[in-house]
Amino acid sequence: MAARQIRSEERLMRILVTGATGFVGTRLIPELTQRGHHVRALSRKKHASEPNVEWLRGDISKSSELRAALDDIDVVYLLVHEMSGGAGYAKKEADEAQLLSHLAKAAGVKRIIYLGGVEPSGPPSEHLASRLRVGELLRSGPVPTLELRASMIIGAGSASWQLVRDLSLRLPAMVLPKWTESKTRPVAIDDVVTALTGALELQLPQSEWFDIPGPDTLTGADIFRRVAALDGRHVPMLGVPFLTPSLSSLWLKLVTRGDFGLSRELVEGFTSDLLPKDERYWSLIGAPPRQHFEEAVRQAFREERGATFITALEETAVGLLGKLLAHRRRVTS
Repeated sequence: MAARQIRSEERLMRILVTGATGFVGTRLIPELTQRGHHVRALSRKKHASEPNVEWLRGDISKSSELRAALDDIDVVYLLVHEMSGGAGYAKKEADEAQLLSHLAKAAGVKRIIYLGGVEPSGPPSEHLASRLRVGELLRSGPVPTLELRASMIIGAGSASWQLVRDLSLRLPAMVLPKWTESKTRPVAIDDVVTALTGALELQLPQSEWFDIPGPDTLTGADIFRRVAALDGRHVPMLGVPFLTPSLSSLWLKLVTRGDFGLSRELVEGFTSDLLPKDERYWSLIGAPPRQHFEEAVRQAFREERGATFITALEETAVGLLGKLLAHRRRVTS
């Protein structure tokens, strides 16, 4: 990682965001358009375009669709991950990375920005190994690539946050396996977006990777305790060192509302420390992470509760409309 501390003049760009409807993509796009960039948002579903956002239906695994999406693009954000897993997903991710690299070069793309995962201190889970492999393939490809490695991202809509929240808040008591002693540096979604947008301005003489850690070093047990406390709960916790990640993942079925396969992958990723090799990236872009863990959790709670309130209002409005229409039909019949 030998990038120089040089920032280029920011200019307006044409940017392709893959994974545009995902947790990170939906937060990144408004920030890019606010800066005046033109965004082409790639999604498998059709969306109506909006000012400075051109929605395009397509799949990054299909060369014809990806080639069309890359036309006249300066920078590509790769935010797509096969989170659901399944047989052959690692090969699929690798094939997609190589296809993107090849077609981006042909299209004249100047930079690829990839959001990956932190390299663990021990053997990586299958999910994390795949993300590291994708980063390696992109960085060895013909288009200069900036790989940003995050550990747990805290924010409403994050799969890892949903797992942590459910484990912290839905159990009357919790056992703490050995793997909950592993350390990590959770990072707030707002700081991840800052890192991603900062990648546009950083001069990149060659492909590089950087860790983007949050400001707090926490164990898994620390995370569970703090999330419960911030929700006003005291959850008794008992250390059980013989409980393996594989056995731990079995009781996730009883606790988490998310996809079980994904939850198991996330738990298995906790078996080693997920700590940064360094944190120079924040100084290179001149924007240190702003949110400590507790504030990121409070923000996630606020957003989730706000979304729940809006959903309840929408359901109430739909119910009232249905009753009104039924009443009118009775009156007119």
